[in-house]
Amino acid sequence: MRRSFYIKLLVISLLPGYITPSLGQTTLVSFDDTHITYEGRIGKKETTSEIYWSGSSIHINFEGTAIKATLEDENGTNYFNIIIDGQVAVLKLKKGRQSYTLAEHLDSGKHSLLLTKRNEWTYGMTSFYGFEIDDYKALPPPKKKSVFIEFYGDSITTGHGNEDTSGNDKPDGSVTNNYNTYAAMTARSFHADYTCIARGGIGVMVSWYDMIMPEMYNRLNPKDPKSIWDFSQKIPDIVVINLFQNDSWIVNKPDNPEFKRRFGTKKPTKNFIITSYQSFIKKIRKQYPKASIICLLGNMDSTKDDSEWPEYVDTAVRSMQDDHIYTCIVPFKKTKGHPNVEEHKVIAEKLSEIIKTKIQL
Repeated sequence: MRRSFYIKLLVISLLPGYITPSLGQTTLVSFDDTHITYEGRIGKKETTSEIYWSGSSIHINFEGTAIKATLEDENGTNYFNIIIDGQVAVLKLKKGRQSYTLAEHLDSGKHSLLLTKRNEWTYGMTSFYGFEIDDYKALPPPKKKSVFIEFYGDSITTGHGNEDTSGNDKPDGSVTNNYNTYAAMTARSFHADYTCIARGGIGVMVSWYDMIMPEMYNRLNPKDPKSIWDFSQKIPDIVVINLFQNDSWIVNKPDNPEFKRRFGTKKPTKNFIITSYQSFIKKIRKQYPKASIICLLGNMDSTKDDSEWPEYVDTAVRSMQDDHIYTCIVPFKKTKGHPNVEEHKVIAEKLSEIIKTKIQL
């Protein structure tokens, strides 16, 4: 039986000049090696790749007995999943450039390693320089996936606090795991390439801060307004948009600074809300003329029984008269805070049903 050993919540850094003892040879596999594959909007520099967005991932297949990764974290607040041969551990990064042991004492057979970013981009950028693999033998990279799904959303889509069992709805990466969100679950269920463009607190018309999704959706580096994503690089088959939760709160808070900045003294009308939503959908349609677009809403209180927001989404989609835009309204979960993993599964099931019944993949 194959045996592997992993360290949970592992944080190991190497001192400069320190060499890990090894019976075999250690091979450096650079970030731009063709055996490494990425998912998500990934920045590329001369010596490193840059990881910003929730759910962005790095994947390598290999033969070897131990593997390390050289990562540089902007703030020392990011968390990644280490998924090797189906076993999951959590990696908490330190600030600065470090070498992290991901797995050791592996047998000499074939292995598959996936690193996925758990928390959202507001915790800082992570640079990836490459792997160090003992007794390395290169294996072909994973087959290119035939389906690509891109998500735009808020804290629901990032996975805010979805693994927090304390009831405190904490946001940090120790309890936020984008891999266990409805978005990532749905992508995996269709064996789809996955990109997540999301930020907690963001809206279509107004956010809890000074940026809305129509101002962020086209960025590569979300912190840099001059960093513009080339949409022709990857064309999704399906785009899923799950927004309006934050709008639904802030439009009823006339004293909120962002309400005042966006709307002045008057609450936006129904027509303004619908038109604003359509305007963003049109931006997506312009970038992806052939993609299927699913306008998802839920499962927090924007979809409670007396909410008008599902009607806004339905009306916006119907009046656009586009046969490849669909709605998916997920009922209110009727619990406090953000959805937990089980509640994300409900969204994933509803969304997957729409894809299976409405869209030909």
